[in-house]
Amino acid sequence: MKTPSNWRLIGVVSLLLAGLCLAQDWFGGGRRSRFREYHDGPIVQTEGGDLVNEDTVRTARETASHSTGTPNWTNTPGFEDDVFTFARIIYKYDRHVPSMMAWINDYPDSDLNLSFRLQQLTSMKVDPDGRELKLTNADLFNYPFIYMVKAGRMELRDEEVPILRKYLASGGALMADDFWGDEDWISFESQIARVLPGRHWIELPMSHAIFHYPFPLNCDKNSLQVPSINRWEHTRVSYRGREDTHDMHVRAWLDDNQRIMVIATHNTDNGDGWEREGEDIEYFKTFSEPRAYPLGINIIFYLTTH
Repeated sequence: MKTPSNWRLIGVVSLLLAGLCLAQDWFGGGRRSRFREYHDGPIVQTEGGDLVNEDTVRTARETASHSTGTPNWTNTPGFEDDVFTFARIIYKYDRHVPSMMAWINDYPDSDLNLSFRLQQLTSMKVDPDGRELKLTNADLFNYPFIYMVKAGRMELRDEEVPILRKYLASGGALMADDFWGDEDWISFESQIARVLPGRHWIELPMSHAIFHYPFPLNCDKNSLQVPSINRWEHTRVSYRGREDTHDMHVRAWLDDNQRIMVIATHNTDNGDGWEREGEDIEYFKTFSEPRAYPLGINIIFYLTTH
């Protein structure tokens, strides 16, 4: 028969074990348990732990920075709408996969930092708030440029396919970023095949104008590869360790007039280069300043002027 002191000991041990399990699930599991609590609804988490409602979020400015803060600015009164707006797409994905990050990865810091640098370094006037929206949102056609992160996890709903097809055919352009390896590429390619049946991607050569204006990127393509900051700080290499992540690609789907409809920066993480610019000066000098920002700005500048 157990004595009262034994029962107390068992109780204390049980509480300690429960606490350890919770900590392991929260920290070691990448906060998966809390994330999965919401997997059947529209609530998702940023990397900083803030909750975002996919059904109601409208701008990046609504969500707190989880890095080092984001700049703010204003445009000339009366011309607030006469600006470029960075528009991030909210898409469906499998929320039961081990990593919780998909469309919300790097949000909101990457959107706002890139928007600021675009305003600062070019003649373009840029919306200081950014925009987050689903493909089914009636406002989609107001934005000539849309962005998808972790595009290898995207799964288009049946009703979204003809909308995206019409958007691209009407002059809109999609940039897909931060997805790695053959499996991610095959998944993304299969989704675009639903939107643009019969069309095929091409690898853009470094001689293409998109690499030369407004910032001349006179280098080989792998010299533009951007790793996530966490991987780089631990390994000091740009790729993900697997052979199928070693080479960076910039691929595009063109319309009949050779206009870029979809551009995919594969095996690189431009979003982290924009998001994490203030966290590590060496990372900023190695990746954000000479790679992620120039390429991102060149892509936006090219797509919105062609």
